[in-house]
Amino acid sequence: MTQPTLTPTLFENGIWRGYLQADSEPQVEVRYLGQTLEGIEVSATDGGWELSVPVPTAAIADGVHCFVIADAGSSRKIGEFTIIAGVPAAEDLRTEIALLRAELDMLKRAFRRSQAPSD
Repeated sequence: MTQPTLTPTLFENGIWRGYLQADSEPQVEVRYLGQTLEGIEVSATDGGWELSVPVPTAAIADGVHCFVIADAGSSRKIGEFTIIAGVPAAEDLRTEIALLRAELDMLKRAFRRSQAPSD
């Protein structure tokens, strides 16, 4: 039996979804703050399984919230996902890159305006 492969697909309306490629229907558990989450759904899809994880409302708040997806039988980690919000997000490298891109776009527009032929 091969190790299941998890690919994140969507996070929308408080539901995190992923595509799980496995030989047979996986028995998974998702842990958040040391607790196993309820309401996890695994449904068959083309060549694999769709995993749906309802994210608790407590995790949609300021801070960094990590979820670990594991095989329920062996407790072997299959994957993880993280939600980052609020003040810690301001210090996140991705946020810094987005801010730099926005500033670069602003500078490009200003430069193009300054180089445009005047009437």
